[in-house]
Amino acid sequence: LLGAPASSRGLGESPTHEKLMLEELLTPVTEKLKYLLKKAEDFQTYLLYSRDRMQKEQFAKAVPTILQMCQPYFEYLESTARSYSSSLGTLQLSVRKRLLEISEQLALRLEQLVLMYASFSFVSLEDTDPFNVSCFFCGRFWLSELCQVSVFRFCISAPYTAAHLPRNLYKKMRWNLDVLEEGAGAGGYFLCFRDTGKENAVKMQKLWSIGRWVPLVPDAEHSSDVLQWVLCPQPTGDFQPLLTIGFEEPSHTLATDLLVQILSAPAYAPLPCPGASREPLH
Repeated sequence: LLGAPASSRGLGESPTHEKLMLEELLTPVTEKLKYLLKKAEDFQTYLLYSRDRMQKEQFAKAVPTILQMCQPYFEYLESTARSYSSSLGTLQLSVRKRLLEISEQLALRLEQLVLMYASFSFVSLEDTDPFNVSCFFCGRFWLSELCQVSVFRFCISAPYTAAHLPRNLYKKMRWNLDVLEEGAGAGGYFLCFRDTGKENAVKMQKLWSIGRWVPLVPDAEHSSDVLQWVLCPQPTGDFQPLLTIGFEEPSHTLATDLLVQILSAPAYAPLPCPGASREPLH
């Protein structure tokens, strides 16, 4: 989508010139965003004005359709903004910031759409439902030559595991880390909050953190064995906090920025865990 702007001379001559260059550079990207937002609006209108005349199965197909439609665009945005080999030229910081703003804007709009369809029981947000749309793909990028990160966003804060263990721990984002080195496996990382409020409190006190999945059953030794996962009725895992953020929920973009900082730290090594597939595992 991004290409060299027609007027490529004199980059950075003035703030006004730089702004014009940025707008010209991003025109194809913003036009695509408008198209996808219009599609989301159409799907919402379709739900509000046609639900009495259409069968439930038809509405159930709507959400997966638009989520799939947005996947290549999300991948383009995150890959162009974040991949180690991405070359954005003189306007790199400005372009990166805008691409990630667009990615977050679309993700929030899709989340609203999914929640609306779920409110009419046309889709399920339950992790235990094999046809659920509790989370959706929000892009993929290369952290290094051998390490790829996939981003997923949960539409509602969901219990960390189906067994609700660890207690009072809820997930909002997931990142799958695929390491291409032989024997390195993959990693699952989460943006979670822990309810630190009193047991009878009306309002949750949410302490946000980023951490990684630590497999318990199957254990780490067998976690890369697909057969072990197939035979396991309900895989269980623990949460290892890597960064405590605080009581304010980070934005979609900031959370991924923080994960990149964690993974880029010297001597950091991911644990093998269920995340090798490019689709979210619950």
